[in-house]
Amino acid sequence: MAGTGTPVVFVHGLWLHADSWGNWVDLFREAGYTPQAPGWPGDGDTVEDTRKQPDRVAGYGIGDVVDHYARVAGLLETRPIVIGHSFGGLIAQRLLGRGLAAAAVAIDPAPIKGVMTLPPSALKVAGIALRNPANRKRAVALTANQFRYGFGNAVSEAESNELYERWTIPSPAKPLFEAAVANFAPGSPAKVDTGNATRGPLLITAGGKDHTVPAAISRATLKLYRKSPAVTELEEFPGKGHSLVLDSGWREVADAVLAWLEGHSL
Repeated sequence: MAGTGTPVVFVHGLWLHADSWGNWVDLFREAGYTPQAPGWPGDGDTVEDTRKQPDRVAGYGIGDVVDHYARVAGLLETRPIVIGHSFGGLIAQRLLGRGLAAAAVAIDPAPIKGVMTLPPSALKVAGIALRNPANRKRAVALTANQFRYGFGNAVSEAESNELYERWTIPSPAKPLFEAAVANFAPGSPAKVDTGNATRGPLLITAGGKDHTVPAAISRATLKLYRKSPAVTELEEFPGKGHSLVLDSGWREVADAVLAWLEGHSL
């Protein structure tokens, strides 16, 4: 039987397959929501399928991914809550700013246009793709060591390696190139309508040990919303790295998100 609760759409970021949201989907269904976790354009149905056909995901940019999830939201009877991680958090903000989501949660989100804070660790992770201009049209995969630095630094090496083997996929490099020049591009697809006064509530999170999206980026993102009277809040998880949505500590983050949604009657 199809669910009848408020729809929730989970949006993954670079280098993770949508199936990595499985625990969240189950938890939110148990909480009465109707959740789904669609992949990005070109993603295969499984991790293995996507790894075998990396060219299928190559070349997609932020705008393509936003349009893809806008179509997903448009097929629902009511506007969904959109929960995104990393670049998925940027996508969630884009959808919320356009009025296509009832509320959004941006978990350690990639920087939107206007964020000037770029700590060295974030540049190191982005540099995996950016160091070769030809990567803009390609799909790029992480090594286990790169995943350990960018995602799994706050968990054991054994757990980081397990997460890497289970969930990582090649992803398009184009979003990283677009984000890198966002503050110099008037029509950047990383631009979010942060001044929208009629949008739904937004929660931004920050992981205190996150190398890919350090907490300073999340705090800078929050400041960009200061001119909007709409609800915008920040929740920090001091001991969390970028793997916070899929590692052994995922439930702490998920429970905090559920509590926030309940607090806003969502």
